[in-house]
Amino acid sequence: MKIFSKKKDLKDCLLAHRSGNKTVGFVPTMGALHSGHLSLIKEAQQKNDIVVVSLFVNPTQFDSAEDLKKYPKTIKNDIELLDSVSCDILFTPSVEEIYENNISSENFNFDGLEHQMEGKFRKGHFNGVGTVVKTLFKIVAPHKAYFGQKDFQQLQIIKKMVEKHSLKVEVKGCPIFRQQDGLAMSSRNVRLSKKQKAAAPFVYKVLQEVRKKFNTQSVLEITQWVESQFKNHPSLKLEYFTVADEKSLKSIETKEDFKKYRAFIAVFADEIRLIDNLQLENL
Repeated sequence: MKIFSKKKDLKDCLLAHRSGNKTVGFVPTMGALHSGHLSLIKEAQQKNDIVVVSLFVNPTQFDSAEDLKKYPKTIKNDIELLDSVSCDILFTPSVEEIYENNISSENFNFDGLEHQMEGKFRKGHFNGVGTVVKTLFKIVAPHKAYFGQKDFQQLQIIKKMVEKHSLKVEVKGCPIFRQQDGLAMSSRNVRLSKKQKAAAPFVYKVLQEVRKKFNTQSVLEITQWVESQFKNHPSLKLEYFTVADEKSLKSIETKEDFKKYRAFIAVFADEIRLIDNLQLENL
């Protein structure tokens, strides 16, 4: 595996590959890699000649300086994992390499997608995401880029950015990778205590029950039921739950035919924030 920290060196390497008409797949990450990331890399390897993984903890997408400080950094382990799946190229830029002398976000218009769910609770988050992903796309210039559906809102926003800015990259969403107990894989999971790890799979169990209830109960009834499940939970605190249209990401009150819906949830285990979602069957 080749490792680059400078944009120019990476671009020069990729230029040599492109001269042979090789396709480039890209998996942007913030490190602290786990099986979910590896599933994205394997998907990229199946569909592309060369795969680039970036490892960059992006400061502009954190709404809390404390959260940024506590974000897990496991570079040695990350490199070993990438070697184990025969990754081609790792890009590990510094903050200065990405932002130069201006650590700030571009202001984006994502046609309202940014104002739903996460956007209501994490001010400026999606401007930060859009800024770094757009920058990385310009550096890597991939044919395809791969993102997990755990951050489904982020996935839709990146697709919207690509569309509005006419970027020549195909954005692929990949299924959520879960632990055996159902907990969605996340880099933040390493910060969970033993007690929190035992409690966290409850989030997915609630979503599975929501899926069962979706065609027999109203959205209001389901929402009230979810809130009741967390009201007196000893380890988990509900931040939000909503059923939303997959395309607009707007919360719904009543279902319509021929539309796709998804349940979204955010929960706190003390200060550690867990998010998850599940597609609902609109029968």
